[in-house]
Amino acid sequence: MRTVGHSGLEVFPVGIDGGVFGWQSGARDAAAMLDAFADSRGNLIYTADHHAGGRSEVMIGSWLRTQPDRSRFVVATTVGRHPDWPGLSPRMVTRATEASLRRLGTDHIDILTLDGTNSSVAIDDTFEAVDALNRAGKVRHVAVLRHSSARVRAMQRNALESRYPPLVAAVHDYSLMARGVFENEVAATTEELGIGFFARRPLAHGFLSGRATGPITVPMIAGMDRAAVFAGRRGTRVLEKLTSIASEHGVSVGRVAAAWTISKPGVSAALFSAQSVDEIVDLAAARYLALTRSQMAALDAVSA
Repeated sequence: MRTVGHSGLEVFPVGIDGGVFGWQSGARDAAAMLDAFADSRGNLIYTADHHAGGRSEVMIGSWLRTQPDRSRFVVATTVGRHPDWPGLSPRMVTRATEASLRRLGTDHIDILTLDGTNSSVAIDDTFEAVDALNRAGKVRHVAVLRHSSARVRAMQRNALESRYPPLVAAVHDYSLMARGVFENEVAATTEELGIGFFARRPLAHGFLSGRATGPITVPMIAGMDRAAVFAGRRGTRVLEKLTSIASEHGVSVGRVAAAWTISKPGVSAALFSAQSVDEIVDLAAARYLALTRSQMAALDAVSA
């Protein structure tokens, strides 16, 4: 387990992203994947109120109610982009959070993530709502997604000065195919503030999952159209190196990509959108895959 910043929260470094629940995965498949995730020692469950119009939260909530010990899991959801409660005004944050609590069927959210897509609201206004939810026991910790480093620093400063719940983590895309923002900006901010970092889309929308084989072309990754942007010389070099290292260890390409991400300094956990029970079990095993220094350096070089 890893501690998230100074929060005291402990998470398994492989988290499950419920973004596909209610969209690509039905209730039965979602429950099976969550069962496999829990059996693999996973405890960080991440989603957002707008995923599949809220159905992701409903599916996670239905599964949570079958678990004998809710306290074993760190449940994180994101507000700010649901069409019924957009933005981070106090009214929207409060209403969105209350709706998430109902869908999740729980009395508290462990980490409420504030989506910065619409971050024009004054920081104090947003935190007044978060503080009220925290005092009511409905939200335990706060994280941020898509906020600039300058705004994250300002948010943490305001939180500490006004005794609002402080930020415990930042969430951002980070993978072998998307390294720049975290390594050049976010990592310094999270280290400075002493907060955790959750790597989102560590398999680059499935590009690094190993599901695409042979020459990487757009038709071959049909169904993963957002991954198509990574097809090209750099993507091919990265996949070739991943395949070579995977062969050396006798594991999947996706597990190597996952191991690279969670081995990077400053990463508290990586959030994976698995497509099946087998895949979530495979990715969870990345926690125990020790890449050598030369293998890490080689992956760094081809993905630079």
